[in-house]
Amino acid sequence: MNVNFQIKLACQQIAADPQLANGYNAIGFSQGAQFLRAVAQRCPQPQMYNLISIGGQHQGVYGLPHCEFPEHKWCNYLRNLLNYGAYLEFVQRHFVQAEYWHDPIIESEYINGSLFLADINNEREVNLDYKNNLKKLNNFVLVKFANDTMVQPRDSEWFGFYTPGQAVNITKLQDSKLFIEDRLGLKDLYTQGRLKFLSVPGDHLQFTDDWFRETIVNQFLK
Repeated sequence: MNVNFQIKLACQQIAADPQLANGYNAIGFSQGAQFLRAVAQRCPQPQMYNLISIGGQHQGVYGLPHCEFPEHKWCNYLRNLLNYGAYLEFVQRHFVQAEYWHDPIIESEYINGSLFLADINNEREVNLDYKNNLKKLNNFVLVKFANDTMVQPRDSEWFGFYTPGQAVNITKLQDSKLFIEDRLGLKDLYTQGRLKFLSVPGDHLQFTDDWFRETIVNQFLK
């Protein structure tokens, strides 16, 4: 089931739940974080107050788990092989991971071929509803795992990504077109102190109950 359809179903279920009628907070783990962001952008009612992204890949991925070093020739071979089919319509509609595969080498293929990520990141054209709905959040919290080997690059967890045209150097969010042109409302959220960047030591989704309670629940969910 493709992600866009799953998000449509989620929006219907949230809207039909009387316990959420007055608004709700949302926590997304790993890929679930960018999917919940799409819910916030596409389905403004009921209101999502705080969105907590824990290890989400908001600029997508370009690599395989545990393949973080460019000198790994086998990892590079597999990554290049995946590029050949990632943006075929059949693949985009039937393989969830392809829907947030982000090729920085030929950026235009990603922008034109991505049915999900390029859309929710306003890569093609600026959807003002997406932008305005995201700006309604009280807080958008981005948690990055400092030693993440599952997500390539891990900077995607903070909206950073490979600089277009190569896959080594990273452009952080604040230096990106997405931020400078404020295509998604992130610049406004950042300026107003509502875009939070948190870092956790460890690999993907490795955190303690104490950290979660003290840093997430006590600060953003009470």
